[in-house]
Amino acid sequence: MIRQIFGRHLFFILCIVALIASISLGVHSPMGIALALFAGMLVLLGVWDMMQTEHAVLRNYPVIGHVRWLVETVRPELRQYLIEDENAPVPFSRAQRSMVYRRAKGVSSDQPFGTLSDVYDTGYEFIQHSARAHAPADPDGFRITIGNDQCSQPYAASVFNISAMSFGALSPNAVRALNKGAALGQFYHDTGEGSISAYHREFGGDLVWQIASGYYGCRTEDGQFDPDKFALQASSPQVRMIEVKLSQGAKPGHGGILPARKLTAEIALTRGVPMGQDCISPPSHSAFSTPLEMLAFIAELRRLSGGKPVGFKLCIGHGWEFMAIVKAMLQSGIVPDFIVIDGGEGGTGAAPAEFSDHIGTPMREGLLFVHNSLVGAGLRDKVKIGAAGRIISAFDIARAMALGADWVNAARGYMFALGCIQSLSCHNNSCPSGVATQDAGRQRALVVKDKAERVRAYHDRTLHVLAELLAAAGLDHPAKIRPQHLARRISPTEIRTFDRVFEYLAPGALLTGDCAFEHYADQWRIARADSFDPA
Repeated sequence: MIRQIFGRHLFFILCIVALIASISLGVHSPMGIALALFAGMLVLLGVWDMMQTEHAVLRNYPVIGHVRWLVETVRPELRQYLIEDENAPVPFSRAQRSMVYRRAKGVSSDQPFGTLSDVYDTGYEFIQHSARAHAPADPDGFRITIGNDQCSQPYAASVFNISAMSFGALSPNAVRALNKGAALGQFYHDTGEGSISAYHREFGGDLVWQIASGYYGCRTEDGQFDPDKFALQASSPQVRMIEVKLSQGAKPGHGGILPARKLTAEIALTRGVPMGQDCISPPSHSAFSTPLEMLAFIAELRRLSGGKPVGFKLCIGHGWEFMAIVKAMLQSGIVPDFIVIDGGEGGTGAAPAEFSDHIGTPMREGLLFVHNSLVGAGLRDKVKIGAAGRIISAFDIARAMALGADWVNAARGYMFALGCIQSLSCHNNSCPSGVATQDAGRQRALVVKDKAERVRAYHDRTLHVLAELLAAAGLDHPAKIRPQHLARRISPTEIRTFDRVFEYLAPGALLTGDCAFEHYADQWRIARADSFDPA
């Protein structure tokens, strides 16, 4: 602890040493007076940095932290001549991060002079505007009701919410700020698989409780699902929906990872796990092993929660496995209220590089597959679909909804609103902005009141821009976005609307055998309701 504090405050300590040295050398000479004044000003600056509440980096790195802002001041010029493309994703570009920072701070994110995108580059996408554009609708009405006829407590969710990030992966102050921001903006906060902590409950923001294979917060001593513990937590009015996590986009099949160095006694108590070892979720659930058993588990969770919406989250892998779940819905009559699709481009606090880079269907293709499967099976009107995976702007939201989503979630966008600077240190407990760390000194730098307002502002201003995009297209609600409203350049000389770029199944096509697309027909043929294995 002493070494960490010393390292973060080294430059500030050197300023104090310089002040003492300059005074001891004598302040009777002009040089001595100048050195003493300069060192004294730096010491006062360091004291102010540690006391102010607006900038987390300065609280953790007094005096020397200002170098970041000095470099940021000239960064556009340096980048223009020497460094990087403005839109180079790493994984989020500087332009994307800057957009979030400005919206979160309430500063205009308008862009001068024109687009930096090459509109003639293959892959360029845009919304087609209407000759009947109108005034933007009120974004407060951008909500979607989740819960089918098997649910007695449906939930009206915002179309833009906080995606799953666990307490443990995030600091207590980050969880507090996210939940308070969600409460202020009236959108939901997904707990992630790390269960519901006291910090999730402090400000009363709506929660989606994620239940993963570790059953954190509702597990027995040997790691099995405990229905009594689940019912106790799920009965809280703050818990609005239950989400069963089958897989995560950045590491499907790997299970959640919380390194032992980030596991505190408080986290261990919240999750119900022992101290001193990595907290790793099993690759798959022990409560079920077949599609029919999985749906029975969902029905049981719905009963134990008092009829709240219950769904599941996954990253699409083998297509026949998802279609097996769809066949099980038809056979059992049990239909989940929602499905959240994660993509291989999704974020994580820690995962092997090969998993992040080379496993998991990208979100757009996974979303389209799930949408088509439900349409083809005649179930799309009973199941709402959420989408998560590198969604950060209003256009990202519109694109996901054009592909079939009813709403979207974002994780890293809201982390940027908290002050994340994409230092890529989420896994080693040394996050410089206090977001993804359990280090008490570092997380203290994140001031909850200030960051909660930024979380709310990012949500509200993004939906405001979405309302303007929709109005330009002649629409007044995100639910009205269709594939024909968006277009993509597929060659230097050809542009197609999404309904001509992507495959869309006709309602009931899988049931009638009249499926026009061989890939879907083949996956449906080998899917089995009684097993995840292909026929």
